[in-house]
Parts: sequence; structure tokens; C-alpha cells
Amino acid sequence: MVLEIKLSNFFSVNEEVVLDLRAGNIKSAKAKKLSNNIFNYDDIEVLKTVALYGANASGKSNIIKTIRFCNAMVYESHKHNENTIFNFKPFKFKGYSNKPSKYSIRFVTKGIEYKYSFSLNQTQILSESLYYYPKGRRAKVFKRDENAGTTKRDKYSFGTSVIKRPFDVAENTSNKTLYISRASQMDREIPKDLFNFFYRDFILHHSNYGKRNLEFLIKSYKNQLLTALQFADSDIVDFKINFKKEKGKSLKANLDTEEAFFVEEELEKVELKTYHRFSPKIPFDFNEESLGTQKLFFMMLTIIDIVRNNKTLLIDEIEDSLHPKIVEYILELFNASSKSQLVFSTHNTNLLNLNKFRKDQIWFVNKKEDGGSDLYSLYDYSDFRDTMDLEKAYLQGRFDSIPIINDSIENLHSIISE
Repeated sequence: MVLEIKLSNFFSVNEEVVLDLRAGNIKSAKAKKLSNNIFNYDDIEVLKTVALYGANASGKSNIIKTIRFCNAMVYESHKHNENTIFNFKPFKFKGYSNKPSKYSIRFVTKGIEYKYSFSLNQTQILSESLYYYPKGRRAKVFKRDENAGTTKRDKYSFGTSVIKRPFDVAENTSNKTLYISRASQMDREIPKDLFNFFYRDFILHHSNYGKRNLEFLIKSYKNQLLTALQFADSDIVDFKINFKKEKGKSLKANLDTEEAFFVEEELEKVELKTYHRFSPKIPFDFNEESLGTQKLFFMMLTIIDIVRNNKTLLIDEIEDSLHPKIVEYILELFNASSKSQLVFSTHNTNLLNLNKFRKDQIWFVNKKEDGGSDLYSLYDYSDFRDTMDLEKAYLQGRFDSIPIINDSIENLHSIISE
């Protein structure tokens, strides 16, 4: 489970923003009726779902993109070479391009809480640290500062007997690589637990499968998927999937000669057929289904695994190609789960209803005057009462994070006529 994420100097985010998934102290009658929206970890109440609202270009997608990039660094950075340039951009204004970008996450895996942080620029890791709370008390696993000296023993310090032979890992960790990524590759226990959390439990996309994972999910959850689709008013009653190889041409490039060419090779192809209630023996090619059905099929396959195994999912613009009622259905699946979590961005104002969400589940992203993105919660507005119309207040600009549109008839005519 995720408790808190902090980030600064990524894309449109300049100053540090904090996304807190720990529930606030809300005692209202409406919040008490939404007890399924939270779960307990020790003495902490944790949110199951969090919605990000904001105008276009406010930075919602950049916050999600940053989390995706930083989490993927944990399980990919051990593959980086000397020429690697990290796939992010720092904030462009006010000298931020010369400042470090920072990421920090508090999470729980295997019943133990961790706080993991790192900073970097586009070409190297600058610092990294990991603390954990094995008996409720904070203890250091390691701390790294690439500017602390010239040797690995200058740059690294370790907690007592937490990682076996820690400096062996440090000696094999370049400034392009996160220590936790290399340590996992070198079979160190706690780093392997963290790798598995970021790779298996914090899901960054709802339909990004390799063949092996797709086969596993369908084999494990085919019946549950068909039931979930039918609960969502789909008339799909069965499907068959076939993985096969076909000869085809793929585009290759020679970076030394800067030449591109086609190579004939065997390409993997997924063939998916669906069968419908009104004529269950006639197969449909999957690409004959609507875009909404295609998205829901693969999204639901991921979500079933997540809600059954208490994982976390990140989705940008959840309503894309989906009816608002389907979105509400997905949210209710998370609320019905034990400890799964969903962080998503949306423009669906129908969800801005305090009979459906607690105040601490609604977050706003707003573009500041300096061009940076700010992130804050409805929970910060102590004067906004549960009896008020949240959707109306949002659309009226009470929380700032909407586009300011000057659509006077004179301005509209100036576009049409001039």
C-alpha cells in the first residue's frame, strides 16, 4: 500500500508537492457513511481511491508521469549504461534546470513500512536513501550522497546488518543506477522486496502486458472477468485468446551508420475472439468491439488482479472511452476490496459528490503564476462543509483548478468573423 508521495522539479512541478493517501480526521456524518472508502493499517486510516482534478495543462498528467518514471527507475536502472540520459525534464523556468529533481515515497510491503527517496538530474543519481520501521521505530537501511567524497565509503553509509555485504553492491553501482536496483539484482533480501513492490504491486498502467503476464491473468481470472463485464452491462459471454507467431517485417536501425532497414522475422500476434449473448456461437474479432469495450476488457483484467491482491493502480484520465457509470462501477470495486488502492486523474465532475467521496479523496492540480503545478486537497478547505454542492463549487472556480474561458459573444464573433 502507498501512504505518501512527494516530488519536486519534474516536468511542470517545480516546488515540492505532496500526495497523501493517509485519511484525514473527518468526523462528519457523510464521511462515516463512507467507511468502505478507507482501510486500517496499524493505527492509520488509509484511502482506497484518490481523484486528481484540474484544468488542461495544469499538470495532472505530469504528476502521474513522474510517479511512473520514478517507480520504473527502481526496476530498470540496473540496465543503464554510461550514455544513458534519464527520460524526464526538470522544470524549465527560474533556474530549476540546474537544481536536483527529488522523489520520495512511503509505502508498506510484507507488513513493514518503508520510506524511500532519491534525487537526480538528467544524467546521474545524486542521492538515495532507504529507511524502514520493522518494529514501529525508524531505522536506516542505507544512505547515499554522490557529492560526499570520492570513494564508495565516503558516499554510502548503512544500517547495522540490514543488507549483507552492502559495499559489494555499492562497488557495482554506477551514478546511473539506483543502489536499490543493483542490490535487488545482486540478490539482497530487502531490496528484492522493494523491487517486487514497485514491479508487481504498484501498477503504473492498466493494460501494459507482456505475453506471459497476459496469459497468466487470463488463465487466473477468466471467469471473474466475464462476470465483471456482465455486471457492467456487457453482453460478452465468452472469449478465446490465441498467441501465435507469424512471419513479418520489423523496422531496425543501425545507429552507427544511421541507416534504417526492414528485417523479416517471426512476430508474436495475439488473436482474441469474443462471443455475445444474442448469438454465442458466432465469434467477433476483438477489433470489432467498441473502443470502450476494448479498454474495459483489459482494464478490468488488471483491476481484478489488483483488488484481489491488494495492489495499487495509477490511471491517467480514467474516463477515456468509458461511460461515467462504468467509472463509478470501477471505483466501487476498489471500495469493496480489502486494501487495494487507485490513484487517477479525471475531468468527470459527476464524481464530485460528498456522498461518494470523502473530502480527503478529492485533490486539485492548479497552474501557479510562475508556471509551476500545485497540488492540494479539498480537505485543506476547512470552511467547505459537507452540505455544500461540491460539483457546483468546483465549476464556479472555488478551488481554482479549472480553465478560465473568456467566451463572451464579442470574443466568439472575433474568432468566427475576422
